[in-house]
Amino acid sequence: MTLTLAQAQTMITGTLAEARARNAKPLAVIVLDAGAHPVAFAREDGASLYRFDIARAKAEGAAGMDADTAVLAERAKGNPTFFQSVTAAVGGRIAFSPGGVVIRDAAGTLIGAVGVSGDTGECDADCARAGIRAAGYLQEQQP
Repeated sequence: MTLTLAQAQTMITGTLAEARARNAKPLAVIVLDAGAHPVAFAREDGASLYRFDIARAKAEGAAGMDADTAVLAERAKGNPTFFQSVTAAVGGRIAFSPGGVVIRDAAGTLIGAVGVSGDTGECDADCARAGIRAAGYLQEQQP
């Protein structure tokens, strides 16, 4: 299954709606397909300069490692050498902070990821999950 632009835009709209409901800081949101290709992106007014880059690194890390970045951050604590090697191997295009959330279809197959940056990692991740739910998809379960 491939993510459509309409589905990605629904995810972004849902993510930003959750952010505004929480009174979150301005966010950047990106939706990538399973191959880490951008499908859609939005940056709220006032979001700082590097938010796009951070959101993309979160989404790409989640898609590339087939796990939410909150899960990856916990794993990295116990195996820092491996995760430093992963970071080097992918040219730094991975962020070990909550806010990168995988998108799964009904069969549980990874079909993409949402990356959010701008507020706390936990808020970023919660907003991403709200966006994914808005489009009717499943997301990685937290440990």
